Amino acid sequence: MAPTAPAAVIVMAAGKGTRMRSATPKVLHPIGGRSLLDHAVTAARGLEPAHLVVVVRHERDAVVAHLARIAPDAVAADQDDIPGTGRAVACGLAALPDSLTGPVVVTSGDVPLLDTATLSALLEQHAQRGDAVTLLTTTLEDPSGYGRVIRGEGGSVEAVVEHRDATPEQLAITEINAGVYVFDAEHLRQALDTLGTDNDQGEVYLTDVVAHAHGAGRSTSALVAADHWLVEGCNDRAQLAELGAELNRRTLAAWMAQGVGVTDPASTWVDVTVELAQDVILEQGALLRGATRIGQGARVGAYAILTDAEIPAGAVVAPFSQLGSEDAPAGES
Repeated sequence: MAPTAPAAVIVMAAGKGTRMRSATPKVLHPIGGRSLLDHAVTAARGLEPAHLVVVVRHERDAVVAHLARIAPDAVAADQDDIPGTGRAVACGLAALPDSLTGPVVVTSGDVPLLDTATLSALLEQHAQRGDAVTLLTTTLEDPSGYGRVIRGEGGSVEAVVEHRDATPEQLAITEINAGVYVFDAEHLRQALDTLGTDNDQGEVYLTDVVAHAHGAGRSTSALVAADHWLVEGCNDRAQLAELGAELNRRTLAAWMAQGVGVTDPASTWVDVTVELAQDVILEQGALLRGATRIGQGARVGAYAILTDAEIPAGAVVAPFSQLGSEDAPAGES
């Protein structure tokens, strides 16, 4: 484990995702070559946790089968009939050893741009301050629908109030809860035992653990993510498309910074699983998927589609080509 590795990471992936209007579970929808859940698990595994738990319920068998492929070391924990994020985390904790101590990171299976670096910064703040609860937040011009972060003197976090339960004064707050936390394991267990469903949605809110910690005189704090995309969740097809476009923009920007030429970034799509060498040129409309690998100085023609393809250094892929793992053009002489 890394020096600041958490005792466990719990990924919440039990939701139905009704607004996706799909037979496919929300967390299995792909962007950038990975499912939403795969993005979340990849970020979590970067922390090198002692335990990794994914809480499942809707279309359980499909999600568990996918989890076995992307993270065979992860444990699937079943959420029962009691709704709410608090209950989801309680079910995740139940899959962990009773003797577990230390920091427990809780994140969500539908926040695909959240990265290991941000989780590490949150974990570091938690450790340095000795918090019972450290949460990730961001500020939005329009915070409608999100839980508002209630701060006290000195900037400590006193509570998180869900939009439906907020007063008009609280609704004016623009700092919102991102749904990503680090908890002290012992405090989390104690707090979850006290939670009820006395709220507008009749659910067990995980956010009530924050107020519980504050009321008990325990240290609480928040790390504000300046980049709101890192905590942007996916609830419908439009958000899936927006997140996919932003992820692709960032992927291409990172490759261009390493010496890859991209003729038209607006029309070029590259999965996060693709590997490109220096001086590769991608012409407009190129689509690179899966485990595609492209050698130094190769050129991919306009509107070519490469899936799990191996392209040698110096090769030229003709425009409108469709190549897979068994196809590769010869290198230039």
